[in-house]
Amino acid sequence: MTRASADDAGQRGQARRNRRDLTGRHVLITGASSGIGRAAALAVANKGAIVLLLARRGDELISVVEEIKAEGALAYGYPCDITDSESVDQTVKAILDEHGHIDMLVNNAGRSIRRAIHRSTDRLHDFERTMAVNYFGALRLTLALLPQMRERKFGHIVNISSAGVQVATPRFAAYLASKAALDKFAEVAAVETMADGVTFTTIHMPLVRTPMIIPSGDQGPSESPEWAAATIVRALTERPKRIDVPLGTFAEYGALLTPKIRDRILHRYYRALPDSPASKGEQTDPDTDEAPETLTPQREPRSRSTARRVTGTALRRAARWVPGTHW
Repeated sequence: MTRASADDAGQRGQARRNRRDLTGRHVLITGASSGIGRAAALAVANKGAIVLLLARRGDELISVVEEIKAEGALAYGYPCDITDSESVDQTVKAILDEHGHIDMLVNNAGRSIRRAIHRSTDRLHDFERTMAVNYFGALRLTLALLPQMRERKFGHIVNISSAGVQVATPRFAAYLASKAALDKFAEVAAVETMADGVTFTTIHMPLVRTPMIIPSGDQGPSESPEWAAATIVRALTERPKRIDVPLGTFAEYGALLTPKIRDRILHRYYRALPDSPASKGEQTDPDTDEAPETLTPQREPRSRSTARRVTGTALRRAARWVPGTHW
């Protein structure tokens, strides 16, 4: 390799590193008062970004901002209801007036409802509430920030979706439909904004331990908010088109190759597992800004034979060797 080609390679490598560096980037995160949003705000600030946090709960938002500032990073909080167009317009105007621009947006705020369709026939508002936050709320922020991103020829938008969209998990029709709508919007928008320098990443999150999974009880293995935050940091730095996990990838391939078998398996799964107390109206859903990424419904404890335990352990260990599909 000649000296000139080596210099060119070094410059390209430095350019890639600079592109991945979050230092000084203005990153806006919704649903930042707790759970995934809070963990993501701390992780992104730790990478040198200037984080701008949105949530409805002002007191908790202030607490997160102060925690970040105590670590020597820059953070600013803005109370905002993303389901209200006037609130979003005023907040975005205030942010742009004070900070000039937004480099990256993380659409994390959301709402999840676990309820079978036969229990939802008189609850159209379940579907309206999830669409209001998960789809239209994310859309409001995206459309409000897109013009200045296109003008600056740079922007990246991360949408927090769910691996349940790929699995088609029973009892999550309202939640998964709203996430699927956002997935398809991002897919189309990414094509249209390619020449504008605006890119999108969709993260199909697995189950994450957040306050919103409490009404549904124990739903099986889950990841920590810190794990989710690290995934969001990767989405912001590497900017792949999608980040999936193995279960979602397997389910997506199964739907393509053996759809009838996939449906039978999921139907047996649905019939075998009970409704949660919340879905039967025995407890209320907590009011929160952040969506849990739910894959598996609640499971009641039951005894298992030694053979079943060994088989289950072997399958779980084998699954760890299969990576999620990352584009």
